[in-house]
Amino acid sequence: MCAIEAGKRGRRVLVLERSERIGKKILISGGGRCNFTNVHSTPENFISANPHFAKSALARYRPEAFVQLVEKHRIPYHEKKLGQLFCDNSANDIVAMLEEECRSAGVEISVNAKISDVQKPGDFIVHSEGGSFSSPRLVVATGGLSIAKIGATPFGYDLARQFGLAIQPTRAALVPFEFNSADRKRWCDLAGLSTEVIVKSPAALGTQMFREQTFREKMLFTHHGISGPAILQISSYWDGAGSISIDLAPGIDLNPRLRERGRRDQSSWKTLLREILPRRLADRWLETHVTAGNSDHAFIEAETQLHAWIVKPAATEGYGKAEVTAGGVDTGELSARTMESRRVPGLFFIGEVVDVTGQLGGFNFQWAWASGFCAGQAV
Repeated sequence: MCAIEAGKRGRRVLVLERSERIGKKILISGGGRCNFTNVHSTPENFISANPHFAKSALARYRPEAFVQLVEKHRIPYHEKKLGQLFCDNSANDIVAMLEEECRSAGVEISVNAKISDVQKPGDFIVHSEGGSFSSPRLVVATGGLSIAKIGATPFGYDLARQFGLAIQPTRAALVPFEFNSADRKRWCDLAGLSTEVIVKSPAALGTQMFREQTFREKMLFTHHGISGPAILQISSYWDGAGSISIDLAPGIDLNPRLRERGRRDQSSWKTLLREILPRRLADRWLETHVTAGNSDHAFIEAETQLHAWIVKPAATEGYGKAEVTAGGVDTGELSARTMESRRVPGLFFIGEVVDVTGQLGGFNFQWAWASGFCAGQAV
């Protein structure tokens, strides 16, 4: 995106791509159909040590601008849910579109360009296996640490440190949780079972980055713990030590339903839970959460537990399974309008390498397009 915009402005642009082909992360996104943006994208959908930083870029390049580009190339798409836009056919359509836009803008792309060193005696000099290149402007769009098998490296962070820029601590985000050994034995034979939940994170650190968050989506039991959209969403706000709260019966008042049956006993409670939850989950819940008698108080307490299952993850599944990396180049080092380093003129950082992380649902792509657009207007 940055290369396209810079090329349109008459700049000579060379994209050095480390992999053997461009857009590998685009190609695997959205189950291969690329959730390329979200029509409801707002600054509130992003995490950063400075929650205001993304506002300028997101305002300058909005989702409808990318949709116009998609429609220009006659790529069929649909809205799946919650404003998420997907290709009807394949993520290949988005990669081909960007490649065609680069060609039209006169951008040169060099693949298998593994960079060994960057220097700045005057202009920037980039050394790669294929040769050395010099330019007065250098844009770093190297991504984060997520999914090393498709080429993720810490190169962007190392380069920022080389030039004296601060880095916010990185962590895996949009990532499944792992259970401790006891919870794994208790729950993980339910692997493959999915159910809708409301998941909440506590405002554990009392900061904007970790303010309380609530998501209503599907949760999936895995062989290691829990995943699914609800869990991926809340993982970005987990402080690495605390607990999360899961409502297994969102929007359902169980005790009035129990009273309507005319019997308030363990058998009726079991039948009700089997109607509300997947049967295997209901039975396991009853095994692990025994109701203390048949009194009103006992069933009220039983319902409270169902609406607030407190889970303390042992860990996340790490960068290998994380969709994105939170943290990165400190936004205090960059211009919010241009993404240029305040410390090193001509040096720009865009996309996931920056400490701006979107929620699940196309927001991270929108940040990529928006930050790339802004840098492309300035280089």
